[in-house]
Amino acid sequence: MNSETGAGDPVTTLAGFSSENAVATTWARGRKILDDAEVYWVSSVRPDGRPHVTPLLGIWLNGAMYFCTGDDERKAKNLTENPHCILTTGCNNLDGLDVVVEGEVAKVSDETELQSAANAYESKYGRRFTAPEGTWFGLGDSIRQNEVLLYRLTPTRALGFAKGETFSQTRWRFS
Repeated sequence: MNSETGAGDPVTTLAGFSSENAVATTWARGRKILDDAEVYWVSSVRPDGRPHVTPLLGIWLNGAMYFCTGDDERKAKNLTENPHCILTTGCNNLDGLDVVVEGEVAKVSDETELQSAANAYESKYGRRFTAPEGTWFGLGDSIRQNEVLLYRLTPTRALGFAKGETFSQTRWRFS
């Protein structure tokens, strides 16, 4: 049992688009990328079926990705209609590891979970990580006071794209 996810580790398989001698990337390495990244991109679907992608800040906490937005933002409107989304992070060169997390979001309203997420955001990004009145100024307090929408993305599947001398595509399936 993995205390980080509350369940066993995901099933790991090496997928087809991999170099001949490639090995699957461990979930520990994939999760470290999710832990350490500063910027993520969330992909959602507009009501008319067109995709919408936007960068945001996020945290990995208790086996899920968390991110927040304003209730009038396009992604919030999209996720109200269709809670399925994809969150990605990685690097924009031909070396390293990119991680894609697929799943369904749920709005967080539980006070304990809001507190934990706010603390994790501040631990990762700092208490005041933009200029006063900036987009993310006081984000932890806004989360604690439920003034922004906080989403929990519970992964159903994740993909790891390792790049370098050997390329690999790893699939992690969560139960």
